[in-house]
Amino acid sequence: MTYTLPNGIRLIHKPTDSPVGHLGILINTGSRDEDPDEHGLAHFIEHSVFKGTKKRKAFHVLSRIEDVGGELNAYTTKEETILYSTFLAEFYERAAELLSDILFNSVYPEKELKREKEVVIEEINSYKDSPAELIFDDFEELVYDGHPIARNILGTPECIARFDRDSIIRFTANNYHTDQMVISSVGKINFEQLKKYIQRYFGFAETRTRLNGRKRFENYSPNKRILQKDTFQAHCILGNVALEIMHPKRIAMVLLNNIIGGQAMNSRLNLALRERKGMAYNIESGYT
Repeated sequence: MTYTLPNGIRLIHKPTDSPVGHLGILINTGSRDEDPDEHGLAHFIEHSVFKGTKKRKAFHVLSRIEDVGGELNAYTTKEETILYSTFLAEFYERAAELLSDILFNSVYPEKELKREKEVVIEEINSYKDSPAELIFDDFEELVYDGHPIARNILGTPECIARFDRDSIIRFTANNYHTDQMVISSVGKINFEQLKKYIQRYFGFAETRTRLNGRKRFENYSPNKRILQKDTFQAHCILGNVALEIMHPKRIAMVLLNNIIGGQAMNSRLNLALRERKGMAYNIESGYT
């Protein structure tokens, strides 16, 4: 079930009989939309929207849903920023109002931003201590060399330290467009009632349209990187560019990936290298 607000924000709803509801807003903006001096800003904003709004302190933002047994969270990818909540279906309006408040009314107090910088920098440092995660960033940096999507999501401590409230306001003004927002809902609620909530809490937003297209990645060239680290395990990735998301053979590629190295224990790679030869603890393939 779908509906589009006059300002371009789209609603997609899947009705269920579950007493638990899920509501999220997906913003088609991620780390690939950053300028080089904004590296890590999309992710930093995702952290910062919980630090207070025009009518709520940070504690009250977090407590609004958690006080009724729900969850409020967010995450950032290279292409999207997602704010979402899980709650008992009777609190649909509460969740819609809260998500709207943190999206449109966050004030980003400098005192809170200063504290959050330390949190994000520690997150970056912990990532560097995890070769199993760091290797994926290194891989994408090689594959997409020279393209904005090559940069990791978290940024660098140097960039994070420079961000302030003005950086956030400027980035959201340039990238948070209403025609690039989708509200996703799964739960037990009358669709007409849900539309009223969405109209009430998201319909006031000024219509803003993305004018500039994203830079496509086109020039792939094979590359390799070997990094020596004092660890007990070795980590390796072998990969290449593959069929794009709208390619007619994409589903076949998904199936092939599951057969070769999907997360099931009976994938070809897992059976051959782990179960039969004991050469690896974890081996799998992925297709995105």
